[in-house]
Amino acid sequence: MAVGALAIAGCGGGDDGAASGGGGDLVSVADVGGTAVLADAAGRTLYTAAVEKGGKIQCVAACTSFWKPVIASPGEAQQAADDVGADLSVLRRPGGEQQLTFDGMPLYTFTEEGAGKLDGDGFADDFRGTHFEWSAARTDGGSSTPGGTSGY
Repeated sequence: MAVGALAIAGCGGGDDGAASGGGGDLVSVADVGGTAVLADAAGRTLYTAAVEKGGKIQCVAACTSFWKPVIASPGEAQQAADDVGADLSVLRRPGGEQQLTFDGMPLYTFTEEGAGKLDGDGFADDFRGTHFEWSAARTDGGSSTPGGTSGY
């Protein structure tokens, strides 16, 4: 169930596998199993990776086949921040696109998960020698659950 919603437009496909949409995507605060998280227009939970703390984007190339960056302009990020009451901004990706961030952490959707799920929360995988531990973008200040591993 969405608590608040806003339009994030301009999600275009890119060389690094960025999440795409035609004309606009929504970011909202959703209740997923009693956990308040950020979600996209399709109701899919948004995630951050601990290895990207401090804003250094590590999820590139094959990583973006599973974890799609959420692309937005600075103006869209500001509107989103105002609408959902969260610390949202943008960070430039290596390919030049601007990725939406939450509390300074780049946001992604998990391609292996449908709407209203938290399957990626606590998930761990490795790409190009970098270890990723994924957490749902919680708006209630809760912490991530310990994760499993992946064969990617």
